[in-house]
Amino acid sequence: MDALVVGAGIGGLTVALSLHEAGIRTQVVEAATRLRPVSVGINLLPHAVRELTELGLGEELAATGVTPAAMAHFDRHGGRIWAEPRGVAQGYRWPQYSIHRGELQLILLDAVRARLGADAVRTGTAFESFEQDDAGVRARLRDRATGAVETARCDVLIGADGFRSTVRAQLHPGESGPLWNGVRLWRGMTEGEPFLDDRTIAVAGSNTAAKLVVYPISRRAQDEGRALLNWSAEVKLVDEGITEAPDVETREGRLEDFLPYFADWRFDWLDVPALLSSTERILEHTMIDRDPLPFWSQGRVTLLGDAAHPMYPIGSNGGSQAILDARVLAHELAQRPGDPAGGLAAYDKARREPVNAIVLACRDMPADRVLHTVSERAPDGFERIEDVLSAEELATISNAYRQTSFSDVDALNNRPSLSVRR
Repeated sequence: MDALVVGAGIGGLTVALSLHEAGIRTQVVEAATRLRPVSVGINLLPHAVRELTELGLGEELAATGVTPAAMAHFDRHGGRIWAEPRGVAQGYRWPQYSIHRGELQLILLDAVRARLGADAVRTGTAFESFEQDDAGVRARLRDRATGAVETARCDVLIGADGFRSTVRAQLHPGESGPLWNGVRLWRGMTEGEPFLDDRTIAVAGSNTAAKLVVYPISRRAQDEGRALLNWSAEVKLVDEGITEAPDVETREGRLEDFLPYFADWRFDWLDVPALLSSTERILEHTMIDRDPLPFWSQGRVTLLGDAAHPMYPIGSNGGSQAILDARVLAHELAQRPGDPAGGLAAYDKARREPVNAIVLACRDMPADRVLHTVSERAPDGFERIEDVLSAEELATISNAYRQTSFSDVDALNNRPSLSVRR
C-alpha cells in the first residue's frame, strides 16, 4: 500500500511515522518551501504522549518538554479557585508534556527523515486536487518554485493540511466558512523567573472578558533554574453569536492592542504586565472553528487533525487529537492491507463522533461558566473560594475537563497498543 500525506504538521508527520511502522510506503508533501514551526507552546495529553512514546520518541520528549504536575485556575486578582493534578500525578502511566511546538515538530520531522528517508517530506509542493476510482487515487501536485504540475498515484490520500484544507474543500464543496466566537487571542514566549512550583499550568480570569494562560515549556531552561514561559491572552471583543470570522486568522501581534486589559494584573506569584511586555514576538489569532463534518473519509481519501476537526484551543486537545487520529488511522489501515477504503471507513467510525463531541464541548465549557460566576460574585477578589462557590460548582470544572480531555485513566493504561509493526 502507498499513502500520500498532504501536510507536514504534527498530525501529518505522526501519521507518516505510524504508517511506516506498519509497513505502508508513505510520501509527505508540504506547500511551504521551508518548514518554520510556530514559536508557541503546546500541551500533549497522556493519550498522545503514549502514542509518541510507542513510536520511540519518549526520551526526546522527556529531554525537551516540562511535565506539568497540575492545572490551576485563578481569578483576575490571582486568587486560587481550583487545581487538579495532571499526567502521572493524575494516575496515568504516561506524563503530560508542555513543550515548544516548534521543537516537537522538529523531533517528528527528524524521525520521519531518519526512518523514511531524506526525501520523505517534499517541501514547496502544493496539493491542488484529486481523482479516485477503485484502482487508487491520482493527486495533482504543483511545484511552487517552477510551476511544474505532476500527478502522483497512491492507494490512500490523507489530508493533514490544516484549517484551510484543500483536501477537505474537495470532499465537502460548498461548506460554510469558519465560525468566530468573538475572541481575539495573542500568544508569545519569554524567559522569566519560575512561578509557583515551576510545573503548573496557570489559567487566570474569564473568557467573557480577559483570560490568561501561562506555563513553562522547556526542560533545558528548567534544569538551569530558569523558565521559558509560554502564554496566551484572550480578550472577548464582541458579543457571542457572531459567526463571521475576520479575513486574517493569524498575524503579527502588537502589545498595545491587548496590554491595557491586563495592565493591573500583578499577582504575588506573577507580574503579568511584565511578562507580556518582555516578549519579543507576539502572534495574534482569531479564535475560530468549523461545524463538525458528517464524514471524514470518502473511498480512499480521508482527513485528520485540523483538516478534519478544527477546534478552539481549550483543554489541550488540538495537537493531541491529531496524534490520536494518526495512530488510529495507521492501525486501521494495517488491519486491512487489501482494503484501503475499508480501513479509512473504520478509522472514520472510530474517531469522528468522539472528536466532533470535543469540538462542540470546547465552544461552551462549563469550567468557563464557573470562572465567569466567580468574577460576578467576587469582582474585587476573595479570601476563601468556599465563600464564593459551592462544592458542586467547583466539581463542574473537573468534570468539564474530564469530558473533553481525559478519558478514563484505567482505560488508557490498560488499552492494547495501536502499534502494528511489519
